[in-house]
Amino acid sequence: MKQQQRHGLLPTENHDELARETFVRALKSHISTEVTPGVRELYTHRVLPRYQQEMGVPPRDRETVRRAMEPEPYYQLWSSVRRASQDLLWNVVADSIGRQLDDLRARAERTGRTLGSLELDPDFVLPWYFWGIDIHAMPGGYRGEYVPGDVTAGALYDRGVYVYAMGQMGELNDDYGQSVVNNYLKTVHKDFRPRRILEIGCGVGNSTLPYVDAYPEAEVHGIDVGAALLRYAHGRAESLGRKVHFAQRNGEDTGFPSGHFDLVVSHILLHEMPPEAVRAVLRECHRLLAPGGMMIHADFPGYAGLDPLVQFLIDWDTWNNNEPFWGPMRDMDLVQAARDAGFTGDCTELSCKRECVEEVSTPTGRVLQSGERRSSGTLALLVGRR
Repeated sequence: MKQQQRHGLLPTENHDELARETFVRALKSHISTEVTPGVRELYTHRVLPRYQQEMGVPPRDRETVRRAMEPEPYYQLWSSVRRASQDLLWNVVADSIGRQLDDLRARAERTGRTLGSLELDPDFVLPWYFWGIDIHAMPGGYRGEYVPGDVTAGALYDRGVYVYAMGQMGELNDDYGQSVVNNYLKTVHKDFRPRRILEIGCGVGNSTLPYVDAYPEAEVHGIDVGAALLRYAHGRAESLGRKVHFAQRNGEDTGFPSGHFDLVVSHILLHEMPPEAVRAVLRECHRLLAPGGMMIHADFPGYAGLDPLVQFLIDWDTWNNNEPFWGPMRDMDLVQAARDAGFTGDCTELSCKRECVEEVSTPTGRVLQSGERRSSGTLALLVGRR
């Protein structure tokens, strides 16, 4: 695995910390490639035949599969070691950050405001769904802030995601942004030239920077709810020589003027929000877009059309990885939700140029842990045109 690209705020591991990270990567890889396929074998050769014999029909949905699988010792082992590997991942990275936190904070301060900007709101009210939920089991979630000028959450996410994905999201963790830009925008909308771009839920800016590179004349903004994330994002972008304007704002009500942006994007954000918040974000996107503008929300494909076992394996995160909205988002009809938000047309009609919505897919370099041996993943793009 390639090493993560160094930048001004990335934590530096010592020998022991790097060894522990290497162990976590090896453990997660072993679970994915050697243990997870056994869950499929368990279902196919034991659980499914037993269920059909008792009920006369196969399990009808993922919840039925889950109830049938949970008593099985092999499934319990798989689930427990998978969650343990997640907790171990965050603990290993957090220890490294804690050792050098003062230095990381100082580095964030030294970056200054030479290119972009950073706007934090001391009176910001965090949405209810981020309170009490350490999303994907990351300690403190996106809200964690423990000392003045804290950057812990950003450093934890940046390094933790790289270890979690085993480097498959690229040296800058930017695969999702790169995939939207290069596999969709630059191929399907070659003449699109946005003047202002907004990423909602930008996190540490890992998916934001590809838009800076792709559209160098554009003014690029990134918003998120976590102050520590944004401090880190700003310092990271500055150290990499990218100009981004970061601000602490709620994607449901951003406070930007109507019609202010030509492109509004998000990357793996919607599955971390309850359905009512997703609908609010879609309405806000419609309000923010200028005529001729475009909305793109990149997330994981929905459950429609997948067999119950695959749904069950993917839905593990809903029940075991502090991702309570993972399943509900995948069950949503996002196209209809976008239509309800104002994108009322049908992009498949040749005459449609405005106010339309469609779902498309684009390949990524991400290997999804669904038990299938695949070399690439897929992002579902919810695309709305204003």
